[in-house]
Amino acid sequence: MEFTKYSCEEFVDVLSTKAPVPGGGGASALVGALGCALGNMVGSLTVGKKKYADVEGDMIALKQKADVLQKDLLRLVEEDAKVFEPLSKAYGMPRETEEEKAEKERVMAIVLKDACSVPMEIMRKCCQAVELIEEFAQKGSVIALSDAGVGAAFCKAALLGASLNVFINTKSMTDREYAGRLNEEAKRMIEEYSVRADTVFNSVKERLQ
Repeated sequence: MEFTKYSCEEFVDVLSTKAPVPGGGGASALVGALGCALGNMVGSLTVGKKKYADVEGDMIALKQKADVLQKDLLRLVEEDAKVFEPLSKAYGMPRETEEEKAEKERVMAIVLKDACSVPMEIMRKCCQAVELIEEFAQKGSVIALSDAGVGAAFCKAALLGASLNVFINTKSMTDREYAGRLNEEAKRMIEEYSVRADTVFNSVKERLQ
């Protein structure tokens, strides 16, 4: 599919259609990648500056982590599309006979878990991105401070967006124990990292005002 190879205009256009993919999960992964990249930008504008020589090693290490994370989140744009298409097809399976009902239930159990796996991973990556942005904001160049704040806001939005793609799928799972574990992990990430992202954003806002 290679949605990440689309132009910005093409991606937005296809997102606005009735096509099953990309959807909210893929869009969340993309927003998370953008948020991480904004944190990385802070590092890029800090490295090599005499004023920040004492944190250059930290910035280089953070940038290396951010480089990997950006690529991971872009990969998850594609992965989300791959796991959602089988789910959209499974919803359309016939269920007229008992055999058809049993087969649909069997397939749904598989594809729902697959469809949850990617937005859960997007959430985890967004949490990691928030952690990096916290440090970029604390140690990075003040001329890029606003970018750290925007990055934190984007990563929070991506975290929350991906969570809805988890919850809509766990709601349909017949394995309620498994669904409950996913829901609890997702809720913990929201509770902790929404606050951490807000703290970065508010700190940046106060420093700029």
